[in-house]
Amino acid sequence: MEAKGRVCTQAGCNEPGEFRAPGERRPGFDGPGDWRWLCLDHVRAFNQRYNFFNGMSPDEIEQEQRPFAGWDRETRAFTANGADRPPPWADFHDPLDAIGARFRRKAEEMRQRDDGKPLSGENRRDLKTMGLGPDANRRDLRQRYADLVRKYHPDRNGGDRTHERALQEVIAAYTRLKGAAAFA
Repeated sequence: MEAKGRVCTQAGCNEPGEFRAPGERRPGFDGPGDWRWLCLDHVRAFNQRYNFFNGMSPDEIEQEQRPFAGWDRETRAFTANGADRPPPWADFHDPLDAIGARFRRKAEEMRQRDDGKPLSGENRRDLKTMGLGPDANRRDLRQRYADLVRKYHPDRNGGDRTHERALQEVIAAYTRLKGAAAFA
């Protein structure tokens, strides 16, 4: 930290005052008050003897030590009439439909299959990679995976590695799909 010409405020010290420490509390203290600037040695000594509660009454100390100090005000979600009022963002104006379009796109991606299970856009891309439709089940998925691995694996093609990228895509798609909610 840069001292900017400040000298340590400790009596008899001429070292640069680089470190800020709270000043003395006065009656009616509310906030940090004045700061004093100390050198490294004196700020270390100050920190060792500093007592936040010095000068407070027992009631003030108890008030500061409460586990939920500062949480006195009820939040909107927990108030008795919180649901009766519109949220503070209800009057938000989105003339370019930037936010609404994003949420509609996300909802479109999460369309459901015929059996009611969610199918995301990534799931749909993976099904396309596997050559399956949205109505595929877990058994179809395993069978198609086995067929494609046999088709693209170099050991089954005399060591030909030209289909290696397609094999990696199939493996990645299968890995994602087998853990997807639509195939649980």
